[in-house]
Amino acid sequence: MQISTPVEQVLQELDVNPATGLTEQEAAARLVQHGPNKLQARQKKTLLQLFLAQLRDALIYVLFAAVAITVFMGEYVDALIILGVIVLNAVLGVVQEVKAGNAIEALQQLASPRALVRRGGQAHEVESEGLVPGDIVLLDAGRLVAADLRLLESANLQIEESALTGESVPTTKDAHATLDDPQTPLGDQANAAFMSTLVTYGRGTGVVVGTGMNTQVGKIAGLLGAQPASKTPLEKRLDELGKTLGKVAVGICVVMFALAALRGHDLASTFLLAVSLAVASIPEGLTAIVAVVLSVGVTAMARHHAIIRKLPAVETLGSVDIVCTDKTGTLTQNKMTVTRYYVPGAGEATVEATGTTGSKDARRLAEALILCSDATYDHGEGTGDPTEIALLVFGDQLGLDRRALAATESRVSERAFDSDRKLMSTLSDNGELRVFTKGAIDSLLPRCTHVHEHGQAVLLTDARRAQVLQAAEAMSEQALRTLAAAYKPVEEVIEPESMEQDLVLLGVVGMIDPPRQEARDAIGRAAAAGITTVMITGDHKNTAFAIARQLGIADAPGQAVTGEEINGFPDAEFAQRVAQYRVFARVSPEHKVKIVRAFQAGGNIVSMTGDGVNDAPSLSAADIGVAMGITGTDVARNAADMILTDDNFATIIAAIEQGRNIYNNIKKSVIFLLASNMGEVVAMVLCILIGLPAPLIATQLLWINLLTDSLPAVALGMDPGDPDVMQERPRNPQESFFAHGAGWQVVLGGALIGLLTMAAFWYGYYEHDYSPYDQAIPAAAHEYARTLAFMTIICSQLLFALSFRSSTKSLFRLGLLSNKYLVGAVALGLGLQLLALTVPPLQKAFKLQMLDARGWLVAIAFGLVPLAMSEVYKAIARARAARQQVG
Repeated sequence: MQISTPVEQVLQELDVNPATGLTEQEAAARLVQHGPNKLQARQKKTLLQLFLAQLRDALIYVLFAAVAITVFMGEYVDALIILGVIVLNAVLGVVQEVKAGNAIEALQQLASPRALVRRGGQAHEVESEGLVPGDIVLLDAGRLVAADLRLLESANLQIEESALTGESVPTTKDAHATLDDPQTPLGDQANAAFMSTLVTYGRGTGVVVGTGMNTQVGKIAGLLGAQPASKTPLEKRLDELGKTLGKVAVGICVVMFALAALRGHDLASTFLLAVSLAVASIPEGLTAIVAVVLSVGVTAMARHHAIIRKLPAVETLGSVDIVCTDKTGTLTQNKMTVTRYYVPGAGEATVEATGTTGSKDARRLAEALILCSDATYDHGEGTGDPTEIALLVFGDQLGLDRRALAATESRVSERAFDSDRKLMSTLSDNGELRVFTKGAIDSLLPRCTHVHEHGQAVLLTDARRAQVLQAAEAMSEQALRTLAAAYKPVEEVIEPESMEQDLVLLGVVGMIDPPRQEARDAIGRAAAAGITTVMITGDHKNTAFAIARQLGIADAPGQAVTGEEINGFPDAEFAQRVAQYRVFARVSPEHKVKIVRAFQAGGNIVSMTGDGVNDAPSLSAADIGVAMGITGTDVARNAADMILTDDNFATIIAAIEQGRNIYNNIKKSVIFLLASNMGEVVAMVLCILIGLPAPLIATQLLWINLLTDSLPAVALGMDPGDPDVMQERPRNPQESFFAHGAGWQVVLGGALIGLLTMAAFWYGYYEHDYSPYDQAIPAAAHEYARTLAFMTIICSQLLFALSFRSSTKSLFRLGLLSNKYLVGAVALGLGLQLLALTVPPLQKAFKLQMLDARGWLVAIAFGLVPLAMSEVYKAIARARAARQQVG
């Protein structure tokens, strides 16, 4: 739509007479040509396609290989468990993807009202889908705009466009406005109306110039549909880990089989052993454990008003270092509020400072504003213009009895608001006739001859005029919207055109959509955690910067930029400059996406917060989209990764903290699993390499794998959150699971467990006066040695899990019972191991023997070594860090 094109030319191009509109035949023909007035949804995948897509993952391929291996080995129960993990993971992914596909459908529902059109000279309602370019649409208060319109007529027309532009105040429309710049921001396009916005006041007529995907909402739908699906950092890490583990598994099979063949071992049993070790080296429970940990975290976040729509997204929150947030309704309360006022002779005052009573002159000012308003407000609920609702609340704050005022004052006549005059006047009768006028100070002050000071009208001198203008300017500098009020007594009912002359100025009020206090606190917490908060809004630059300064987002005007200024930057240059800005004002949906992309180009993980239709594309484009659950539109909620049920910005920071803790817990589980499996590999490979018998048989390996890869790993994932996690910088999204010493923890911990297992295996022979290199060793001696190795590796792995709760804090500082799940998992694991050792059928199945006193002492002592060594290492690291701080 060319807003700068003259109306006559628009009508000529559309070939329509505004007095009669299109005929039904013409409308039908254009409907065939342009298609229905609805948004196009992306073609949906079938459930089977979605399910198969979830299986295209390297780690899933490894799990399928594990299923095949365990079936080959005859371990059907293990195969079913692994297969169940695969299916469960895929089903969860399908459910989340189905929910994510609802964004376009929500847009369609939002954009499907009925429209009042003029066709064949008659006005009647039609389904919005039947609108076509050239239709003449009639607008009145309370009606949704059903298509993009170029306005032909307007009478006091105001349209609520906050869902599209982000502005909390309805936009005043003027059909005769001339806009020379075709790139005028949506919020300033006074001669146009847009699909899915709401008429709040007045009436108008417009010609349809855009339908369906050719509307502004349609462009948003196109942007939303065009966003490519991207993996979260967690998904990428798991994908990389899966590929690595797959290669390791194959390598282990080959190495073990080759070594055993060279040593002359039985090839069939060696092959089974190699395959068993390969399965043991892969933490089959990893996917399930990650899903469980994420689910537990999601449940906890839901209790704190944050609903996660996509499980992996909760981890991404821990990497967020840029939070882009809408202003209206997110950082602010989405309601206009009078915060300051000025009455001549008394000066400025804040509303809060007045308490429940105001001066006589202040109450007179509030009376005039109330009597010159059409809104209603009762018991916290209001109808009408938000500005007028704020004026009613202002009267309540000053202690006015509006019911009594309404009972004694009756409106005799009025002169409606006009965008050219920027004034509204009423004639009120309470036994005396008085005119009350409210409007812009620059429009009202020239019509005043007197001011009201200390209960009487005094001449408006130049000095008094300067004082009024100075007060209004001071409010404007604080980004307050100013509104003045005046009155005059009259002897008789006068014509509306005569109302706004020779007035007496009562004063000026300043109002603003106030910031949320909890948002300021949350922004401060985010800054302390290395997270930058950025405001992106459709509001004016000065207003946006003033709110940003109050909230601690920005402290210099140079940190604010407008959408028009952004247009002047090439993408590459803007990506370089974007980090210097904290406030982006008067932006379009396209700008929001561009801003998010620019931050991402700098290597940032970006969260976008919003509630309106205009936020949906940027919510989808961001690494984490966060929608408001109360005030948010369906479009925003369905496009987001997370929904705040309390619309509280502070909940975002709490969610980020939870996200960091969840990632840390997942990392603990992964590192523990790999260290444990590394111990099995080291023990097996080294024994074969130095010519010893295998210290563990295939069934024992699988039992160890099931015992240590399940309960302890899940319990680590349910560890209580670290209260110090928000004192750390955001995690680098490229960071590996093995960063910050975790890789060494796997290697050294695994090597230590493996060597201890080998030592226990050797001692089992030694205790019975045999050497493992002897040629003729009784089967009972082999079983005893393997039993001791078996018990040692189980004890060391289970007890070692206790040390993984923190890489720096000692187990005693954390408290042994502060994670009851882990203590229970360790106890249960040891109990199951005792059952395997003492119950005859299990003892026979695993080829075990009861240990003697010395054997138990060795198993327990060796089992405690990894835990003790880890605690010693952490103590040394803490002492070194303390010395560095002192130095």
